[in-house]
Amino acid sequence: MIKTDTKKEYKEPRITLVGAGPGDAELITIKGIKALQTADVVLYDALVNEEMLEFAPKNATKVYVGKRSGDHSHSQESINKLMVDYALNYGHVVRLKGGDPFVFGRGYEELDHAASYSIPASVIPGISSSIGVPGLQNIPVTHRGLSESFWVVTGTNMEGEISADLFNAARTDATVVVLMGLRKLSQIVKIYQAEGKNRLPIAVIQSGSTENEIVAVGIINTIEEIVKEKNIKSPALIIIGEVVSLHPMFQPIREFYDIVAQE
Repeated sequence: MIKTDTKKEYKEPRITLVGAGPGDAELITIKGIKALQTADVVLYDALVNEEMLEFAPKNATKVYVGKRSGDHSHSQESINKLMVDYALNYGHVVRLKGGDPFVFGRGYEELDHAASYSIPASVIPGISSSIGVPGLQNIPVTHRGLSESFWVVTGTNMEGEISADLFNAARTDATVVVLMGLRKLSQIVKIYQAEGKNRLPIAVIQSGSTENEIVAVGIINTIEEIVKEKNIKSPALIIIGEVVSLHPMFQPIREFYDIVAQE
């Protein structure tokens, strides 16, 4: 009788939080790819391009733990538990998160949870959509003479209400990038109108950096109509500020208002 060793090889538990970037699979960092190549388990989010899973070993376990608006099947608590359980039982867990883990990604909560179990954890930053997506559209978040700073704000707070920071941001000349704010677009428009910024340039970009990307460019007073015409859906980000005027699609808008001003 041939005896076989059925004991599972023990692997030291560890966790790596990897930023996957805004959507285009080629925008993940080389260091992120190297982490995936050594993964025993990959826990990946809804906004992660699944092409990236090809970088992981074929025998690695891939688990979808995405969270979308209205879908609460994967709570943060359950994700934390899965992350630790897989690390203790399988070894190296790569927590693959859209954008950057620390920009509205709740990355530090996951890092802290790993630490509570004394599991070594590290972070590999990713390109945040808040900077990467505008950049891919040739919209700089800062530009000499137009914007000296930028804000990155969530459209919705923990209570589901519009973020109070948007009221403060609207009073500045800074570029404001709103993540998870499409459903609050009407309220955002009203906030800027209340500040007398009816003609401030604004862009809304759906699924930036991917084949499903749709771009709407206008001014505060017209953006809702344009978004509706283009049938823009989530995920989408909003860019507000004079820097949006640098986008090629804004030139006809500028020319129109120049003509109106001359009449």
